[in-house]
Amino acid sequence: MLNEQTIRLIQSTVPVLEQRGQAITRRFYELLFAEHPELLNVFNHAHQKMGRQQAALANAVYAAALHIDKLETILPAVRQIAHKHRSLGVKAEHYPIVGQTLLAAIKDVLGEAASEEVLAAWAEAYGVIACAFIGVEAGMYREAEEQAGGWAGFRPFKVTAKVRETEAITSFYLMPADGGALAAFEPGQYVSVKMALPGDAFTHIRQYSLSDAPGRPYYRITVKREDAVDDRPAGRVSTYLHERVAVGDELQLSAPAGAFTLDRQAAAVKPVVLISGGVGQTPLVSMLAALAEDRTQQAVTFIHAAHNGRLHALRRQVEELAGALPRGAAFWCYEQPTEQDRADGSFDKAGRIDLAWLASVLEDNQASFYLCGPEPFMRATFGFLREWGVAESDIHYEFFGPTGSLAASPTAGADEEAGLASGRAGRRA
Repeated sequence: MLNEQTIRLIQSTVPVLEQRGQAITRRFYELLFAEHPELLNVFNHAHQKMGRQQAALANAVYAAALHIDKLETILPAVRQIAHKHRSLGVKAEHYPIVGQTLLAAIKDVLGEAASEEVLAAWAEAYGVIACAFIGVEAGMYREAEEQAGGWAGFRPFKVTAKVRETEAITSFYLMPADGGALAAFEPGQYVSVKMALPGDAFTHIRQYSLSDAPGRPYYRITVKREDAVDDRPAGRVSTYLHERVAVGDELQLSAPAGAFTLDRQAAAVKPVVLISGGVGQTPLVSMLAALAEDRTQQAVTFIHAAHNGRLHALRRQVEELAGALPRGAAFWCYEQPTEQDRADGSFDKAGRIDLAWLASVLEDNQASFYLCGPEPFMRATFGFLREWGVAESDIHYEFFGPTGSLAASPTAGADEEAGLASGRAGRRA
């Protein structure tokens, strides 16, 4: 563990990190990719351009400094981030590179304020955190390779079916190209898809939730095509998948990973509420399918928010799954329903989800809640649930993109970001 002098020196950098953290991380990525361009095969290019990865890392460094005297508050997040690192292919040999580059960036930006003593303290602290990641990830690599149907690195999968769910969302059914067995996964987990796009020097990795139950002879991913909006460019990988990938083509997948999973033991004794927005329903549909297979006797409620019926994917499957459960129910909330939606009476609430409506469709607040969707949607829903008296320990959620916390402001909620390439590598790009 760290000695008192090291802790004191790192804590002295908290104010400057709060002010100049993103300048440090911008410089970090400049140095990293200049010296090690091969790491562009791991990092999400879209998150780099939008500044999301820089902000995430800045939050991580700030959180590490703020909590350096009680690292136990940070280290429990190691396993969640380690899942992502294993899925992306982050290896032990990457950690010294990142550590050296981070120290160089701190020195460049802070100048004389980054004394040799301060840099030595940060090097020591980084070493402790890096060792924790390396140890956990080593076990995950072994597990991914040695499990039945498992594999190391990326494995070719053939697209056996491509189903257009809505005008912007498509499902891809994938089976191993070698005809071998499939690794099992937990409902809610994801796979990483590695793609080489024409004209690009580096590969792109994106992570997509497995959107059907475990135990099928295939994996299914359900992908939203991200079109250009204002100053945000169209998603390179999602567009390519929608427009260029066809049945019979092959995709490179890493073994399933992820810590946002259904607690099936708890679901046997406690009601479950699954609340999603947009394509955030994908891991929750997998959870619902597993609950239907388990024939749980507890109440299971699936609540989905979509813009309108034209953009509502997987509706029929969810209705069938909820209908197969003894106490299953599904509710739809359309923010801007079409005239056809209104004529068909195909939704339960117009506008956005709010607390009064949630309380009206749920028996009570004694349930396990699972949330996934756009960050503003999850922040609002998390706030409603906490206001309703739901214990924070009963609210489980996952971000699409760099990880964060709903229990604090975006700037302060960084405890889960202390990773090398933390955050899903972008279903939204």
